[in-house]
Amino acid sequence: MGFYDDLETRSADAREATHVAALQALGVKLGSLAELAGLPVLRKSELSAKQKAEPPFGGMHVGDVAHVFQSPGPIYEPGGVSHDWWRFGRFLHACGIGSADVVQNCFGYHLTPAGMMFENGARAVGARVLPAGTGQTELQVRAAKDVGATTYAGTPDYLNVILEKADEIGEVLGFTKAAVSAGALFPSLRQAYADRGISCLQCYATADLGHVAYESEAMEGMIVDEGVIVEIVTPGTGDPVAEGQVGEIVVTSLNPDYPLIRFGTGDMSAVMSGVSPCGRTNMRIKGWMGRADQTTKIKGMFVRPEQVADLVAKHPEIARARVVASRDGEMDVMRVLIEADGGDAETYAASVVDVLKLKGTVEVVPVGSLPNDGLVIEDQRSYD
Repeated sequence: MGFYDDLETRSADAREATHVAALQALGVKLGSLAELAGLPVLRKSELSAKQKAEPPFGGMHVGDVAHVFQSPGPIYEPGGVSHDWWRFGRFLHACGIGSADVVQNCFGYHLTPAGMMFENGARAVGARVLPAGTGQTELQVRAAKDVGATTYAGTPDYLNVILEKADEIGEVLGFTKAAVSAGALFPSLRQAYADRGISCLQCYATADLGHVAYESEAMEGMIVDEGVIVEIVTPGTGDPVAEGQVGEIVVTSLNPDYPLIRFGTGDMSAVMSGVSPCGRTNMRIKGWMGRADQTTKIKGMFVRPEQVADLVAKHPEIARARVVASRDGEMDVMRVLIEADGGDAETYAASVVDVLKLKGTVEVVPVGSLPNDGLVIEDQRSYD
């Protein structure tokens, strides 16, 4: 099948040099990508506040775009129609989609951008598109049959709905490929598609950023898109974590029409070591591993990841901290587990009250003993 372009196989040094030059062209004067960590993280809540103050785009730089989309919030996103504006062509090429394919695009075209994102990518690889959207499943089956759809694009589970309806009414469809996103692709579902002769790959994307990372035929993690820079940081901070540690996905988009610098997605993942067996050399992430917003109410007070980060920053010897909420009878209980080589639990307890505004039991635990799951606030209370 080959690669989409030469960018996918360049060296790490060449990739970084190109990205630094792109950032400089956008007015971000950095000498290396490591210096990105010194810039603030842009949160969706901040973007929303900016847009409310100055609609629709909050005063952010927006170039020559063709569409305005609205996502829940509401949050407004610009969209372009120029070649591969959202960068989905790279993912669809990795799925084996090309000019011989007809893509049944079951992402929505109403207000939100997913439908246009995938259509733009399909055009970039020369495929024909059936703009199907969702719903009216029997008509979806009829259209797939009549137009000879070879490829499904949509959420992972809706393809199964179409296939089951086709079985029910006795139609045999020609899908051999599926490009999915915006939901969990469980191994059992992927295997069910494979048993029907359908190769199914997934990507990670957001309405604000467009395409971020994608699976290749190797199906070992998700390869970061060539048009973005991905960092994994401790939730509540902008501090990058070590390779393999779970943290929040922070993305810098190099799209000159709508650049976003260190945009906090609120999603969790981890960097995988090495490169993909498929030969693509960019960094890989493990895919979606939960949400970073762990804000939890304990004893009637909200405890936020940013506060836990402030607690760690208050004591240089602390490696990590984790707040655990549980119940003792009808009362909330808060424990604070602190990874440190020694240290005084009473001093830490005073800092907990100062920073978190709550009293809790402090336990000093060995460095490296807390689970690698990205959680800084763990709620063990049952709400059943």
